[in-house]
Amino acid sequence: MRPTINYQSISLLLSSDIPEEEDDVEVVRVICGAGRLRARTRIKVEADDVRLYEKEHKEKLGEMLIKFETKSARVKGLSFHPRRPWILASLHTGSIQLWDYEMKARLDTFEDHDGPVRGLSFHNQQPLFVSGGDDYKVKLWNYKQRRCVFTFMGHLDYVRTTYFHKTHPWILSASDDQTIRIWNWQSRNCLSILTGHNNYVMCAQWHPTDEDLVVSASLDTTVRVWDISRLRKKLTDRSISQVERFQDQRKSPELFGPPDSVVRHLLDGHSAGVNWATFHPTLPIIVSGADDRTVKLWRMNESKCWEIDTCRGHYNNVCCVVFHPNQEIVLSNSEDKSIRVWCTSRRTCLFTFRRERDRFWVVESHPSQTLFAAGHDSGLMIFKLERERPAYAIHGNLMYYIKEKFVRRFDLTTLKDQAIFQLKGGSHPNVRNLSYNIAENAVLLASRLHKSDNGSYELYVIPSTGTARETSSNSHPSPESLDCKKGTGVKATWVARNKFAVLDWNHHLVIKNMKNEVSKKIQLPRTCDDIFFAGTGMLLLREPETVTLYDVQLKRKAYFLKPFYSIKITFIFHVI
Repeated sequence: MRPTINYQSISLLLSSDIPEEEDDVEVVRVICGAGRLRARTRIKVEADDVRLYEKEHKEKLGEMLIKFETKSARVKGLSFHPRRPWILASLHTGSIQLWDYEMKARLDTFEDHDGPVRGLSFHNQQPLFVSGGDDYKVKLWNYKQRRCVFTFMGHLDYVRTTYFHKTHPWILSASDDQTIRIWNWQSRNCLSILTGHNNYVMCAQWHPTDEDLVVSASLDTTVRVWDISRLRKKLTDRSISQVERFQDQRKSPELFGPPDSVVRHLLDGHSAGVNWATFHPTLPIIVSGADDRTVKLWRMNESKCWEIDTCRGHYNNVCCVVFHPNQEIVLSNSEDKSIRVWCTSRRTCLFTFRRERDRFWVVESHPSQTLFAAGHDSGLMIFKLERERPAYAIHGNLMYYIKEKFVRRFDLTTLKDQAIFQLKGGSHPNVRNLSYNIAENAVLLASRLHKSDNGSYELYVIPSTGTARETSSNSHPSPESLDCKKGTGVKATWVARNKFAVLDWNHHLVIKNMKNEVSKKIQLPRTCDDIFFAGTGMLLLREPETVTLYDVQLKRKAYFLKPFYSIKITFIFHVI
């Protein structure tokens, strides 16, 4: 019989979009036999409070560069493959999906868990991955054989996270039974049980470089850093024979025996349960996110660990936090339906990405690329924070490209790099296209914000004598700035020796001369959203399902480039 709960006496966040038919809605969980009420409370947030907060703080909303997106049930766990363009997603329905995010195709589905799957991790070398779910089981999978290899039994409650060790055949799992377990996936037994938390352990992770450290986060409001050096030495001591080591590993760990692991640091700074904690890839820094809506940064050394700063901005529970692999940036996601990007040096929120209906549950970073993935109520998405490929143009053996606030020229033969001129107004991060005109020695830049309906262009004419001095790619050049002619438009490209074409937001093709004066204006189909240079006096017009070769002089369509029968051309970014 379920115990009676007085919801009016408990401050719980019951979001209006939580489906009533689900037993586990991450708000309250009741175990019938034990009559146990989940100790995790929520803070009620009204819509008026959200609007008031946004008005007072004036959030800077951003647009992430979404590379791949799926629609499915709620995604609770994610893991990037270290080398292949694959990602694993564990669903609230109990399925595990393997996706190729470059081909945008689902490769396989693994189903063996009874209930939601939360923990997920690829092995960095073997064709293996590990998962943990609400059935209290940790499962080892071989994705080549497409089957579950072994099931580890021992946890007494939900398994929250599972991770492989980078060098040893170990698996780390965190559970709601208030313990952290270390398993050997080769000998298939439990090596050690880390006890000390007095509430659900929401997360446990290995240190990226120090194999003796583990960090854990719990709803007891603490973050703990564990030292497992004694366990590692005992299991990797070469003086012990292989038979003795195997027999020792086959034994069950003693709960009250000599400690194989000790708590090196106890981080007690959050005022509510901590949902996530992770190490910095290279620095002695830890980041944590909690139900008190804050993201905290901690610094540690051999003897102590202390709080650096607190990032405030979320108005609901922070579910997951990760470090950017190359920049001083932290990403956090929350049940307030947002992902926030924090600058760790300035301790400020740089951008906020929002979804209208979906709460975010997990965020993951790629081990070697600047790719991120986030799981939410209706699927997952893979994204980048900014455009990384610079705008460039190649003419002969010379490549013109933009770096920081300069247009540079790189000689592919001599490998010499030269700053040509400095852009007006400093750095231009939104330049999408660069076109070079050898006849006029001119550069045309087209800028456009991501998902924006309009943009701008800049025309620079480079003097024949040149004003820049030759520099290496790592030096800081100081060439003079050139006068530029500006205008607005979705796209701008050269169409003749001394003329260029601009596609404006009214779907007009505007032909201009080198003085930026309009010489011709042509009405294009309203479905045309981009133009490409196709030879002197010719342009390629991009439409949703066709590409049209257009003669600018005759003002007519020269030829339709239709797709082959049933194949649709839906994404065209570059034309060579």
